[in-house]
Amino acid sequence: MEIKRVILNNIGLFENLTIPLAPTEQNPSNITVFVGNNGAGKTSVLKALAISLSWFIARLRTEKGSGNPIPEDHILNAANAASIEIEICDSFGVSDNSNQNESEHHFKWTLAKSKQGRKSQYTSNLYDCTHLADRYRDALTHDYKTSLPLVAFYPVERVVLDIPLKIRTKHVFLQLDGYDNSLSQGVDFRRFFEWFREREDTENESGIPRDVLNQLSSLAETNQDVWRWLNERNASAKDRQLTTVRTAIGQFMPHIANLRVHRQPRLYMAIDKNGKPLNVAQLSQGEKSLMTLVGDIARRLAMLNPALENPLAGHGIVLIDEVDLHLHPSWQRSLCDRLIETFPNCQFVLTTHSPLVISDCKNVLVYALTNGELRQLPSQYGQDANTVLLDVMDTSIRNEKINAELNDLLDAIQDSKLSKAQELLAELTEELPANHLELVKAKLLLRKQELRHANH
Repeated sequence: MEIKRVILNNIGLFENLTIPLAPTEQNPSNITVFVGNNGAGKTSVLKALAISLSWFIARLRTEKGSGNPIPEDHILNAANAASIEIEICDSFGVSDNSNQNESEHHFKWTLAKSKQGRKSQYTSNLYDCTHLADRYRDALTHDYKTSLPLVAFYPVERVVLDIPLKIRTKHVFLQLDGYDNSLSQGVDFRRFFEWFREREDTENESGIPRDVLNQLSSLAETNQDVWRWLNERNASAKDRQLTTVRTAIGQFMPHIANLRVHRQPRLYMAIDKNGKPLNVAQLSQGEKSLMTLVGDIARRLAMLNPALENPLAGHGIVLIDEVDLHLHPSWQRSLCDRLIETFPNCQFVLTTHSPLVISDCKNVLVYALTNGELRQLPSQYGQDANTVLLDVMDTSIRNEKINAELNDLLDAIQDSKLSKAQELLAELTEELPANHLELVKAKLLLRKQELRHANH
C-alpha cells in the first residue's frame, strides 16, 4: 500500500493543492520530505493524510466504521467547506495478470467537511475506502495470518515521558491491535513498553533463564552437544516479535543492543550501549525518542505481519512530523538511508527543519512549502548544509549582524580602504574566536593588500 497523491481543498493554508508522493518516476525512493518555516503548513499535510487514512483503519476493523472527521479549525479561514482526496495504490488481492484492469490497483476516496451553518461544495465519497478495507477483511476471514499494511502517524508531540513496567491491567495484543493509537495526535509510547514487558515475560517462561544459562556455561568445556542443545533451545524460545524490534533498533542504532527488562533487584528496562549495560532512563532524550520510534514501527509491523519471515519487510505508510526532533546532526545525516534499509517496503512522509536530512539521501522527493504554495525542489543530494540553508531554507549560514560586518570588511579590503579595513578587523577580532575561518581569511587578504601598497 502506498499513497500516490493527495489533494487538499481549503485545508489549513491551502486553497487547492495537489501533492504527488514518492516513489515517482523521477524520485524512486519511498521517502517524501516537506520543508518550510514554522507555520508553513507541513504538519497540516501530515494531519490531513492521517485523517484520511483513519477511515481505512476504521473500515478494516468493522464494515461501517468511522474514522476521524476533518476538524472545523482545519478549514481555511475564508472558506465555507474543505475536503481531502487521497489516491492509494494497493495490489493486495489482485493476481499478477497482465490482463488485469489497472483500476484494480487504485483506490480514491474523499472526505468533506463544512463549517456549521454553511453549505458545502464538496461531498464525501468513501466507496473505494470501504472496498479496499473489504479486501483485507475477506482475506482475514479465510486466513487469520494475512499480512496487513502498517498505517501510523508520529506527531511532534511524541515523547518518552516514562517507562511503565508495573502493568496493572493485562493487555491482549492481537493482530489488529497493531493499529491501536497508530494515528493519534499525541504519542507517549506507553503502550510500546507495556507490550515489550508482556512479550518478554512470555519469552522468559518458555526459555532458559539467563542466570541459569550462565551457570551452565562450564558445560561448554565438557560436553559441546549439551551446550549446543541448550543454546538452540533458548534461541527457539525467543519471541519472534521481540526479535523483530531488537533487530530494527540494532540496525538503526548500532551502538545500542539487547533491549530487555531487568527484574532483580529492582524492575527497570536495560540496554547495552557500546557494550556497557545501562538503564534506558539514562539514555539521552534523542536516543530514547529514536529507539522507541524505530521500536514502535517494528512492533506494529511484527503484529500486523504474523506470517512474514521478516516482518520488517512488511508494507505500510508512516508519517513522521519533525523527524529530526532531538537528534544529533550525525544521526540526521543517515536518517533517511536507515529508514529505507530497516523498513524497505514502507512509504515515509516526513517533515524536517534540518538541511542534513534532505542532503544526505539520494532520490528523496523534497517539497518546500511557502505561504500556502508548494514547490518541488531539485535533488539536494551531496549539497553542503550551508548551501541547503541558503538556497532551500532561506536562512543565513551565520549571525546576520556578523555576516554584514564581515561583508563590510571584505568590501573595504577589496576597495583598498586599508584604514577602514583595519578598524573593522580590530572590532571583529574582539567579537569572534581567533580561529574563526572567515576572520583568518580576511586577515590574509588584508595583509596581501598592505604588502601590495607598500611595494608601490
